[in-house]
Amino acid sequence: MTENKTQLTGASVDGFLAAVEHPVRHRDGLRLLEMMQDITGQEPQMWGPTIVGFGQYHYTYATGREGDAAAVGFSPRKASLSLYGLTSAPEAAALLARLGKYRTGAGCLYVNKLDDINEAVLAELIRTGYRHVTTVLHRA
Repeated sequence: MTENKTQLTGASVDGFLAAVEHPVRHRDGLRLLEMMQDITGQEPQMWGPTIVGFGQYHYTYATGREGDAAAVGFSPRKASLSLYGLTSAPEAAALLARLGKYRTGAGCLYVNKLDDINEAVLAELIRTGYRHVTTVLHRA
């Protein structure tokens, strides 16, 4: 099997976020860094070149493919903020109904800017997503 593309890199989270040119993505990235670190109690780590992750878990698919991934994380991409690990918990659907303006795809939550959403609901999504991945799914 091929190696997973998104792995821990050891790169600097601060350096990555400092290089985000879009002023709103930069500001929102710093806010997400603070929120996710406070809620998870984990230090941020770079997963691949563009994902800031907190905690990790080990997964195994029915196909036999397995690997490690960030429990929750984000990436301040050009088009939107990509948020990871927030939609799989059983509570997620009810929370998403109260979040505000967002879209989803392939296990990701996409937000244009934090001003478009309810940050208290986002905090609860982070909390429940992290708890679900680290207690229900296999730990790394």
